[in-house]
Amino acid sequence: MSKKIIVVGGGAAGMLAAYFAAAAGNKVTLLEKNEKLGKKIYITGKGRCNLTNACDVEELFLNVKSNSKFLYSAFYGFDNSRVIDFFESHGMPVKVERGNRVFPVSDKSSDVIFTLQRALKEKKVEVLLHTEVSKLCYEKITDTKADEEASDKKPSDKKPSDKKPELKITGVILKDGTTMDADAVIVATGGLSYPSTGSTGDGYKMAESAGHIVTECTPSLVPFNVKEEWVKSLQGLSLKNTAISIYSGKKKLYEDFGEMLFTHFGVSGPMILSASASIKQSLIKQPLDMYIDLKPALTQEALDKRILREFEEAKNKQFKNSINKLLPAKMIPVIIELSGIDPDKKVNEISKEERNRLLMLFKKLPVTLNGPRGYNEAIITKGGIKVKEINPSTMESKLVNGLYFAGEVLDLDAYTGGFNLQIAWSTGYLAGTSAAVC
Repeated sequence: MSKKIIVVGGGAAGMLAAYFAAAAGNKVTLLEKNEKLGKKIYITGKGRCNLTNACDVEELFLNVKSNSKFLYSAFYGFDNSRVIDFFESHGMPVKVERGNRVFPVSDKSSDVIFTLQRALKEKKVEVLLHTEVSKLCYEKITDTKADEEASDKKPSDKKPSDKKPELKITGVILKDGTTMDADAVIVATGGLSYPSTGSTGDGYKMAESAGHIVTECTPSLVPFNVKEEWVKSLQGLSLKNTAISIYSGKKKLYEDFGEMLFTHFGVSGPMILSASASIKQSLIKQPLDMYIDLKPALTQEALDKRILREFEEAKNKQFKNSINKLLPAKMIPVIIELSGIDPDKKVNEISKEERNRLLMLFKKLPVTLNGPRGYNEAIITKGGIKVKEINPSTMESKLVNGLYFAGEVLDLDAYTGGFNLQIAWSTGYLAGTSAAVC
């Protein structure tokens, strides 16, 4: 028997949930408050959309920061290979790049959205744009037989898991006051990151109205502000094969090797974003010391020998013209100023003490992190609906029958590299297929 299913939110999780709910022969309506579907997908991966990661399934779990065990059924039900198969079977070829990142061959995130829209049309999903949900509708469950069975149990026999939902979803009420009936509702409204795309925490309010707990939410996979003014002069400079270490006092909080980017406000790039996801939020709220190793492949001793060779070749040149083989051009004036060495000084007049200062800047360039940027620049939201109140095998609420959640609205987050979108696809699939047979 065909069911009426409403999906709230037309992002990655919502679109996939709607597709699979409709694929089972149900009447599905997808509600999106924006003027188009997939607004956040459009800007992911700098407009290229890193749609998943082609690693082993077990590695997917290792890259999830919060509640990875909760995703067991979701990941194994619709893993990364199935994501790739889904898009390629719907006419969008993909390619795998460094770090197993998967992108559309076209390098256009719009192709991901168009592919999903075609898939929804194919399954006759009704898409209503400019349609905002203000609240969920429920009714009290009256199950006399279940009540009798529960009362027959001794108090010692009862477990928390014995408690059955007292409410059942009946539909939604739109912002304009219209009521829409449904047998099941899937909430996939996203978190708080990139609020310009419509992620304004609507799903959290819906969940709380149903009795769910929403854990503390903070921006994650987000750049950092930096105290030092010289950073602004390096805006746009990307450093590859670099290492960072971040400290709170003497305690090392994080270290990594890879790529980073200087911006007009501070630092960003893969290493920095991953650091924001790894360091406890309580520590991020205070200034942290970061040290950049510009030459991690060389020990201090080996680097000193390298500098000496460069100095020997340029012994009659001015200092400012002697280190162009060691640094990007944009960085040379900054390092010269920080070294305290007169830029016009002849190289053969530089003392050992001055050379050591230069060496330490190469190996331990100090930067003060003054806290993370806000939700406007955060790729994801850390925190969300408490997953202990959600059935991990179905994505259904344990408090309200017929109510499902998927994607970033849940307390799930991962590192960069396509892992957060994989969470969206997998939980969307599981919510859609489960709602279809509820």
